[in-house]
Parts: sequence; structure tokens; C-alpha cells
Amino acid sequence: MAEESGAVENIVTEFLRQNPELVPWVDSFRGICETNKQWCARREFILRNMEAFPTLERGVPSPDLDRLLSLSMVWANHIFLGCRYPMPVMDKIKEMGEGIVICDVPVRTTRDEIIAKGKRGAAAGADTDNCVKKSTGTVILKSGPPPQAAAEHQPFFNRLYKAVAWKLVSAGGFGPNLDHFEILRSCVESFKQSLSCVIVPLKDIPDLPAGRTQKEGQVCELRCQTVYLGTGYGRDEPAAKAMASKEALKAFQGRKVIVKICRRRFKGKDVEDVMLLDEQPRTQGFPPALSYPFQAEHPVGTSS
Repeated sequence: MAEESGAVENIVTEFLRQNPELVPWVDSFRGICETNKQWCARREFILRNMEAFPTLERGVPSPDLDRLLSLSMVWANHIFLGCRYPMPVMDKIKEMGEGIVICDVPVRTTRDEIIAKGKRGAAAGADTDNCVKKSTGTVILKSGPPPQAAAEHQPFFNRLYKAVAWKLVSAGGFGPNLDHFEILRSCVESFKQSLSCVIVPLKDIPDLPAGRTQKEGQVCELRCQTVYLGTGYGRDEPAAKAMASKEALKAFQGRKVIVKICRRRFKGKDVEDVMLLDEQPRTQGFPPALSYPFQAEHPVGTSS
């Protein structure tokens, strides 16, 4: 966690190095009683969310600036002091603070949580008794992602979007000379997740796009949390992985990323897949799937 926090701090430092005019302006908002740890976190909150306030200008007082600073204080009070606010406010600051990593955050237990934990313990004992009475049955797991899959994955990829944006800023922006796979991998792993990489020979794919006659080389498909990110073609495995990562990062160039369930080809059949997209309309179909984590399962029995 210390390495992760240090990496984020380095990104903030690099951003300010590239934008030195922001340093005296943002530092003027530091409270006299804020520790270095508290200020570094709130400063990152301010810098990350500046673009969400269109009338905000450096050195010019405005309602947007007042609102951003107020929300940054509310967020810091919640994180470091355990303060609670009305749910709309809590939802807003949690969304704005996604992706900010803080070491050794104080953990506090509320009275309501203590009471709820006691109730859950009592309910768990009753559920154990009920499980014994259940008869053995058979469950058929259907093929395809569950309908709520896109909504469930969206919050994680919103956080990943912010992490990738900061990483690209520190690297000087999206370009052909970047190590696209390393950028994507490091951002994903900063959230304790991992990339899934599937590579197959180009000649083994039955659903190549029309007009592609090349049969030599490799194809790579990247996923994270079962969500499809991108496909790349290359003369060998490293080249294919690099191209797949570059294609995946293109989705992060817009104002947001969107997790959607879309139809695509897999082994000659149309299937529904969970995919990460940008907000731009697509004029071409998706590459055929190399892997599919939503295969139909064999019937399984429930134990009594």
C-alpha cells in the first residue's frame, strides 16, 4: 500500500511539474491545521475534479470554485474525521474521490453498524438451521452474462478511467511510443485486480473481419473482471499484446468509459459479452471473441 500511495503522489508531483502555474494557486487553499497527509489527499481531490467545474479559472473567485473547495473539505472530513453527511452529499463525494489512495485511513465503527452486526449474527444462526431442511435439487446455470453485469462493473471502470488518465498525463499523453501494456497493467493492479490475456494463432480464428486474408501472426484479447477491453494483431505474442493494450487504452481517451452488454461472434455463434467502450458511436462490428467467460455450465446439485 505504501508503494501504491507513493506512485500516486509521484503522478500528482509530475502533473504539477508540468503545470507549475497551478502550484501557488492550489497551495493557497491549504488549511492552517491540515497535516501533510491530509493536504496531499485534499489537493489531489481538487486537481482531479477541476474539469468538472466549467467556470473555474485559476485566480478568479467563482461559485464553482467555492463548491469544489467545499466538497473537498467535506470529503476530507469524512475520510479523516469520520464525519457523516446526507446521502446525496455522501454519494457525490465518494464518486469524486474514486481512485485516490490514502495509507492508514482511520477505521471507525458506528452505533448502527454494531447493532446491524448483532442482527446479522442472529440471522446467520437461523439460516444454518434452515439449510439443513432444504431438499436436494438441480440448478442449471444459463449461458451469457447476467443482465446487471454492466451496472455492477461500471464503478470499478470509472475508478480505472481516472487512474489511466493520471498515468497518461505523467507519461506525456497518449502516443505510439508508450508501453501501452505496462500502463494498463499497472493501473489495473493498483486496484488489486489483474489483466486476463488470451493469445491464439491468427489462422485458428474462424470469424476474421471481411478482407483480412493474412494468416500468419498472433491475436491477443485482454479482459479485466471478465469485461472485454481490446483485441490486437501482431507478428508475435509481444506485438499482439502491445496492440491489444493500445486498442484498450483508446477507450480511455474520451470523457468517460461505458460498460455495456453487446453482441459479438464467438466460435461461429452470436453471444452477449460485457465490453468496455467509449462514448463514440461505432461504425464497425467488434472483433470476434477469443475467450468467453460466460459459458453454459453443467447442471449442479445443491447439497442438503
